[in-house]
Amino acid sequence: MTGGAGPTRRALILVENLSVPFDRRVWQECTTLRDAGWEVHVICPRGEKRDTEPEAVIDGVRIHRYPLRAATGGPAGYLKEYGTALWHTLRLARAVGPVDVVHACNPPDLLFLPARWLKRRGARFVFDQHDLVPELYLSRFDRGEDLLYRAVCALERMTYRAADVVLATNESYRDVALRRGGRRPEDVFVVRSAPDVDRFHPVPPEPELKRGKPHLLCYLGVMGPQDGVDYALRALAKLRDELGRTDWHAVFVGSGDAFDAMVRLSRQLGLADQVEFTGRIPDADLARYLSTADVCLSPDPRNPLNDVSTMNKVLEYMVMGRPI
Repeated sequence: MTGGAGPTRRALILVENLSVPFDRRVWQECTTLRDAGWEVHVICPRGEKRDTEPEAVIDGVRIHRYPLRAATGGPAGYLKEYGTALWHTLRLARAVGPVDVVHACNPPDLLFLPARWLKRRGARFVFDQHDLVPELYLSRFDRGEDLLYRAVCALERMTYRAADVVLATNESYRDVALRRGGRRPEDVFVVRSAPDVDRFHPVPPEPELKRGKPHLLCYLGVMGPQDGVDYALRALAKLRDELGRTDWHAVFVGSGDAFDAMVRLSRQLGLADQVEFTGRIPDADLARYLSTADVCLSPDPRNPLNDVSTMNKVLEYMVMGRPI
């Protein structure tokens, strides 16, 4: 029951690009709905090292996960990935049954398809726009405004049109929903992402994480073509080779479809002894690294997506009180 006034309301959250509860924004939304008396279900891909169970109930939230292989080989690889994800999402949505609200998080801008199917069965559709996919396409692929770009824009328009409410992560995204999406101001709300300071906070530094060096540099986040990790690695090589600085150890925390390429680049630059890649790690371990770091890295290059996005890693660095 919800407040003793009627049957429990049911929400279904759809995610394609991250597992849950690893996706912090989505997990905070899940627990907020739960605390408000909702029955919360999530459909998402399985993680590689965590969030691997097909079914899980965590803190009262029921999570339904499906197997998904990340895209390789450019746009064609994404078409294969997204087709697989849509099939599993529809399959699991049928198993979940009727819901009052379907809350779809992009990317990709394809989850309006299962959301629209659920709308026809009485659900309301909330579009949670984590990324501007047209800008993401321009930033990842050096193809300009080609046919695929126009298709991506069309999918974004269809998603806006299908949604009853749009959630934007900042004012820039909200402006896009109003201008490009044609949404009414009263239907678009800014819901910013931020760390949960009750769970994510500084801890005592651990000097051994510096691997015997005076200084620790730390990068946190996704490693995709648009994220500038290659810039950071080349800058570290210059720091060593041109400025003669070897008094540092660097840790890169996170993963993404450029992860393997970044590991190879660090070796090509001769940085293997000073640069460590951890992959995705639990929040407790992340807090240890950030609390020990002397400098945190945010090498995001200027591109159509980064120019209008709020970087979660910067907020997390700030919570830890680290210079950036």
